[in-house]
Amino acid sequence: MENYIVSARKYRPQTFESVVGQQALTQTLQNAIRQNHLAHAYLFCGPRGVGKTTCARIFAKTINCLNPQNGYDACNECESCRAFNEQRSFNIHELDAASNNSVDDIRSLIDQVRIPPQIGKYSVYIIDEVHMLSAGAFNALLKTLEEPPSYAIFILATTEKHKVLPTILSRCQVYDFNRITVPDTVAYLQSVAQKEGITVSEEALNVVAQKADGGMRDALSIFDQLVAFCGTTISYERTIEVLNVLNADYYFSLVDSALTHNVAQALLLFNDVLNHGFDAGHFVTGFAQHLRDVLVSKDPQTLPLLETGEAIRQRYAQQAQHCSPVWLFQALDILNTCDINYRTARNKRLTVELALVKLCQLGVPQNIPVQQPAPQPAKPVQPVQPVQPAPQPAKPVQPVQTVQTPQPTQTPPPSIPKMPSIGLGLGLKKEAPKTPEQLTATQPGEEQNRPFTADQLTSTWVGLSARYSDEPRLKELIEIYQPKMIDAHNAEIQMPNPWQLSLMRKALPDLLQELRKRLQNDHIQIQLIQAEFTQEEMAFTAEEKYKLMADQNPALAQLKEKLDLQID
Repeated sequence: MENYIVSARKYRPQTFESVVGQQALTQTLQNAIRQNHLAHAYLFCGPRGVGKTTCARIFAKTINCLNPQNGYDACNECESCRAFNEQRSFNIHELDAASNNSVDDIRSLIDQVRIPPQIGKYSVYIIDEVHMLSAGAFNALLKTLEEPPSYAIFILATTEKHKVLPTILSRCQVYDFNRITVPDTVAYLQSVAQKEGITVSEEALNVVAQKADGGMRDALSIFDQLVAFCGTTISYERTIEVLNVLNADYYFSLVDSALTHNVAQALLLFNDVLNHGFDAGHFVTGFAQHLRDVLVSKDPQTLPLLETGEAIRQRYAQQAQHCSPVWLFQALDILNTCDINYRTARNKRLTVELALVKLCQLGVPQNIPVQQPAPQPAKPVQPVQPVQPAPQPAKPVQPVQTVQTPQPTQTPPPSIPKMPSIGLGLGLKKEAPKTPEQLTATQPGEEQNRPFTADQLTSTWVGLSARYSDEPRLKELIEIYQPKMIDAHNAEIQMPNPWQLSLMRKALPDLLQELRKRLQNDHIQIQLIQAEFTQEEMAFTAEEKYKLMADQNPALAQLKEKLDLQID
């Protein structure tokens, strides 16, 4: 029985062409080898699992090849290449700085640099995780790194470039490795699966690539885990089960529930998510990512930003047709606020549920209008007759007479208004139809006076910024300066800068018109006020500091007089 080798080692690239997602860097290294323009020190930096150490090994093997192919490819037949492939080469030295980070370790390395190579042209020293070296070890390496022997080449690799001393950076050629994109990861995993005889769906590989977060080594490790669980056939359903990833169907269903204002369905879906063992905080961030993908799907220019399979991409495009940009902006703002409050909230579940309720109430006014029944042409609405007062038992009942105009003394008693049903939007369809008096109360063309809250005013005002995407300065002012309610219909905006105030004053009529239209209230008034700019008084000298302290605490001045103190 053969020993099992993990895919990350078995399919490790052996040539520059087989390195995934780093074409610019590998082409630069190939050109340097072909033109014999080799530097004495290189620094490879980037995220984990993107090919830093792999490229360093390929580079060291190629420059020591005795018969290079095409000027930049190792032949794999000469003694130097065979020694490298069999891991017995004395020309390539690897040092793990995470466990060998002292000054003595670097001094021992410097002693090895004095020995020239026996086979090949160069002695290559690969120092992995170089940022783990101590300050003394860095200083011990400086002189040798700047002026090494002609046959010595240093390749430093690190995942945290900012921790490397600037004096080291100035002595190296710096190569920044990129994260491997989802399409490149999926394509490489498909080739590995084909070589291993494994059938896997593209949606499952997309989940693996997103879980790996740009690292090919992590992607291959996750792929091995799926093979161990699923065997030779890997499906999307089994993949999300093994990796504990929330199914995208939940997010699609939640958006549909929010668009139809179905609070009950949204809360039930969230409860199902919790019952499956998923964290509510991860659910919020995943839902926000889903809305971001829906927003990206609305514009063909931003569609390449959507890193997913073709089947999921079509579902995003279909749902994007039903979501307006303003709704998506407001929904993302609600989820972003929920994510911030979630970390400090005591009742975390309630925090998420309130966010879902707000999502389902987007676009719904405070007093939800009930759909009126279609008018019947055969039964026109009769004029309303005045209501007669109830007969008193002590007085004889007078015959009822038809009165065209109600007398002042016969004013009908005021009717008690019915309180709206309080709920989560579950009883909207059960509300009783309006009476003929209510039907004739609001005719087309009359002024609208629908009540609104401060939160509705703020969210609607911020949503207006989307109308001014071509005017970034005005868009920023709308988002920064928000109206504060004074009473039921009046609000004010305080702005300290006169120039910003004049710019906002020019756009205020259009903003006010759109605001009235969205809130269905024609009585909204917004007043622009220039706020006073106050500068805090600063105390520099001892006299100024004493005066400022005495103004705040008069007892200090009395203490100074009683003790006859002097200010130095």
